Amino acid sequence: MSIKTIDPNIISQPDLHGILLTAVAPRPICFASTIDREGNVNLSPFSYFNVFSSNPPVLIFSPARSGRDNSLKHSHQNVKEVPEVVINIVNHPIVEQMSLSSTAYEKEVNEFVKAGLTPVPSETVKPPRVGEAPVSFECVVTEIIELADTPGAGNLILAKVQRIHINDTYLTEGKLDTQKLDLVGRMGGNWYIRANDEALFEIPKPIRTKGIGVDGLPKEIRESKVLTGNNLGRLGNLESLPTLEEIEAIKADDEIRMMAKKMEGNTAKHKKQLHWLAQKVLEEDHTHKAMTILMYAENL
Repeated sequence: MSIKTIDPNIISQPDLHGILLTAVAPRPICFASTIDREGNVNLSPFSYFNVFSSNPPVLIFSPARSGRDNSLKHSHQNVKEVPEVVINIVNHPIVEQMSLSSTAYEKEVNEFVKAGLTPVPSETVKPPRVGEAPVSFECVVTEIIELADTPGAGNLILAKVQRIHINDTYLTEGKLDTQKLDLVGRMGGNWYIRANDEALFEIPKPIRTKGIGVDGLPKEIRESKVLTGNNLGRLGNLESLPTLEEIEAIKADDEIRMMAKKMEGNTAKHKKQLHWLAQKVLEEDHTHKAMTILMYAENL
């Protein structure tokens, strides 16, 4: 394996931009609706965007300077004149309209109209929200951090949430449903990712009582030729290793007994087969059973 090392100070801004945006992905996408002091509305999408605090609730997006002519985004200019913004979440049903709105229209052009989206009056701020968005956050701009005055430089817009609007289509039992949301993320180049179906997966959070860690696993399991780093990470979230009684009891499992009979006399192959079985059981979310199978294999 070889590593290509790059000094960001000696490559072009477009090349650096491409590396950063391809490597740091997927990025959530928001529509930022803003308004200038004359009342002109702007709607622009940003993937330099995320949530940074829940108390107080703060979102940040960054309208970067143009890499071509160093000009400022209209969103940036607008929040300096009227420090308010509605941050609308983008999902798959509006992704093409979002892309269209990224066109560099003239300042007086309303992207709501160009993209065919519905402006809905906000309750606490002047800019309208996007009627088709699954979630919208009315915000006041508390700070603008201009990182530099060079092409590609970001400008962090800190936005404190005042109101939240949620389309109840995306709720299950009163809570936002990740599977219903059908969110999209920005990748490099022209690529996007859609967070649905097989793209979604769950990982249990680390237990509050603290897991044993990968370093707490027996050496033979840590150095398994079958288990992946993800497998070991899941096992390391167990609170404790199986007891001797549990290891003894696993021998009665029908699949374990059949494998033992088939692999009799070939301990190395038997252990490897048990590791494959444990991996299968682990991927079915039966972590403790998988660990018990591995400990049984270690004692062969």
